[in-house]
Amino acid sequence: MKARNFREIKGMPYTRRKYMGGIPGSKIVKFTMGNPSADFGLTLELVNLKDGQIRHNALESARIAANRVLEGALGRDNFFLKIIPYPHRVLREHKRINVAQADRFQEGMKKAYGKPVGIAAAVKRGAPILIAKVNEADVETAKMALKRASDKFPVPCRIFIKRNN
Repeated sequence: MKARNFREIKGMPYTRRKYMGGIPGSKIVKFTMGNPSADFGLTLELVNLKDGQIRHNALESARIAANRVLEGALGRDNFFLKIIPYPHRVLREHKRINVAQADRFQEGMKKAYGKPVGIAAAVKRGAPILIAKVNEADVETAKMALKRASDKFPVPCRIFIKRNN
């Protein structure tokens, strides 16, 4: 299973879990980290620049990368980090045999239905993916954390900074 096969949004979403079996669970452990109740001076948003799908394991690896930078430099109480998209779409794959002489066993099918192999979040252009709230002195650390997180995504991203009132 290659991530590039699931980057574009194609067709109707496959989301009704009631009728499906064998869907792998989401790997995202937490959606909010840090101190949600504190007042911070700045909000940094990692904004998506292109329509696409982000798989649940990419969201989790981005969360780990950003949280590691923020927690290591600022401590647990001096930042707030949140993942915005929730992975609803079930991804399917038509399994293929990858052994020698496999062409004798299968020819493959055009538009094969496939079995559930993962889940993804559909993100639109301009939608925030991650939000980090920090004090003004810690902006560079938060930028570095969001940059590390953006490296995990299959879509191009940009960091926007807003001042909290």
